[in-house]
Amino acid sequence: MELADSDTNATPVVKTKGIGEYISSHLRQYGLLFALIAVMAFFEVVTDGTLLRAVNITNLQLQNSYIIIMALGMLIVIVSGNIDLSVGSVMGFIGALAAVMIVNYGQSPYITMIVCLAIGGLIGAAQGYWVAYWKIPSFIVTLAGMLVFRGLSLWLLEGQSVGPFPKEFQIIATGFVPDMFPAGMGEALADLFGARKVNVLALATGVVAAALVVWIGMRQRAQNKAYGIEDEPTSFFIARNVIIAAALVFVMFKLSLFRGLPNVLITMGVLTIIYAFITETTTVGRRIYALGGNQKAAKLSGIKTERLTFLAFTNMGVLAAAAGLVFAARLNTATPKAGFALELDVIAAVFIGGASMSGGVGTIIGAVVGAFLMGVLNNGMSIMGIGIDYQQMIKGLVLLAAVIFDVYNKNKQG
Repeated sequence: MELADSDTNATPVVKTKGIGEYISSHLRQYGLLFALIAVMAFFEVVTDGTLLRAVNITNLQLQNSYIIIMALGMLIVIVSGNIDLSVGSVMGFIGALAAVMIVNYGQSPYITMIVCLAIGGLIGAAQGYWVAYWKIPSFIVTLAGMLVFRGLSLWLLEGQSVGPFPKEFQIIATGFVPDMFPAGMGEALADLFGARKVNVLALATGVVAAALVVWIGMRQRAQNKAYGIEDEPTSFFIARNVIIAAALVFVMFKLSLFRGLPNVLITMGVLTIIYAFITETTTVGRRIYALGGNQKAAKLSGIKTERLTFLAFTNMGVLAAAAGLVFAARLNTATPKAGFALELDVIAAVFIGGASMSGGVGTIIGAVVGAFLMGVLNNGMSIMGIGIDYQQMIKGLVLLAAVIFDVYNKNKQG
């Protein structure tokens, strides 16, 4: 780009690509969105509309909440160039610990949750210590952790299920946010939509969220234009934001027809916003990507790579503990097999969401969408009556396709 000497303050002019060319060059970013839409449309047709019913959308979010929570931490671990195979076992162990503390020893659910989150952080820190400071491969350390905490869960529960939990504990996974708007407003909207009832808070949340998405997109577009950064074609920008905003309003409208906003949805939303902010706008986030992109270069540039790796695993431990609490509260019991093989679903969600096997690439939003895609696949195939054997094969093929797509993109860019 060249500017005249007498006009150094002129706004940079950037040529915008056509829609086809732009999508082709950003296939990793938008391919997942198109895949999710296609999969949901397919299952909506073959299940005769069951997939997008209000009760099923609510169940879909409740069933995948713990996967999404762990996917946020796994994304950071994978972006840093590592992997954690122990998250399913840690999740099961924390659920078992919570059950023993609350049911067997009568401890307060609130104290139990704090203790469990702290122990989850200590577990992550212990594993991160060996990876970061002793340079033991994360695959080996976390594989050992997977076996250790699976055994500890069996020992702690003595091979038996422990439950049920008090309502104060169950509410974190099965509770719903009460509607704060007047009952008359909900009744008026119910008459308008021809429904039995409408939760105004859920519907209003969807409208506000859609407006925020559009506003953030327009703000980012204006900043890109001001700095001369290549931006997406106007027609594609409008179409993308209309689709996302409409999807948010539609999902929240469906939730408003059932029981409103699940407590766990609020938890997932807050965590997603926090981690997206950390990874996209903070110095720590940029350093994590630099660590995964090239560890030696990051260390030479002054980044404390060992500390970042240690913190990534500590954070993963806390989120695995949070997921364990949610999982146990949802089942209303702790079982010796809780969390078995769930680490594979979490890792698959992150890779399907666009993370690179070699580290340095991936987004929080991608991981969340990847987790939802896995959830829709599980839910849709279950509604269709497809056996668990075929479900596992199909999920494996989807994961393989995502990895092949990642390799193809790298070769194309190279």
